[in-house]
Amino acid sequence: MTPPEFRVDPDVDLRVPADRGELAAHPAAVLAAIAAGGVLGALARTGLQAAFPHPPTGFPWATFGINVAGCLLIGLLMAVITARPTGPLVRPFLGVGVLGGFTTFSTYVVDAQRAVAAGAPGTALAYLAATLVGALLAAWTGDAVAGRLLARAGRGEPR
Repeated sequence: MTPPEFRVDPDVDLRVPADRGELAAHPAAVLAAIAAGGVLGALARTGLQAAFPHPPTGFPWATFGINVAGCLLIGLLMAVITARPTGPLVRPFLGVGVLGGFTTFSTYVVDAQRAVAAGAPGTALAYLAATLVGALLAAWTGDAVAGRLLARAGRGEPR
């Protein structure tokens, strides 16, 4: 298990004295891990969106797929790092950086606004609802699948 002095959680509330210690111990390393991961995630997202463009009135399948896949991976990651000890920068790099840079809920809102402005409010509403439901189900599925696989691996069953 990782000693408490090496655990890093970038999702801290700096008004809570205990949370200040985690980030204060390695602030440059945490920020560097988040930045490096964010660059990789944003590049992957941008590449997929460029490969699969959509007209303003069309359903933004690339952004939808990115957000749903990203939420699935976040669910998997959080289950794994909760169950198994990891290095102090795994969550900042992969969770906040790579997957935070990969998912794009700001583009989600812009896509919906553009669809409404282009005269396709039905597409916008369908996209907003499908992304919300899909992302929540994907995160839950990722967590559930990882939990089952980790439980099976812990009992020595074949993967």
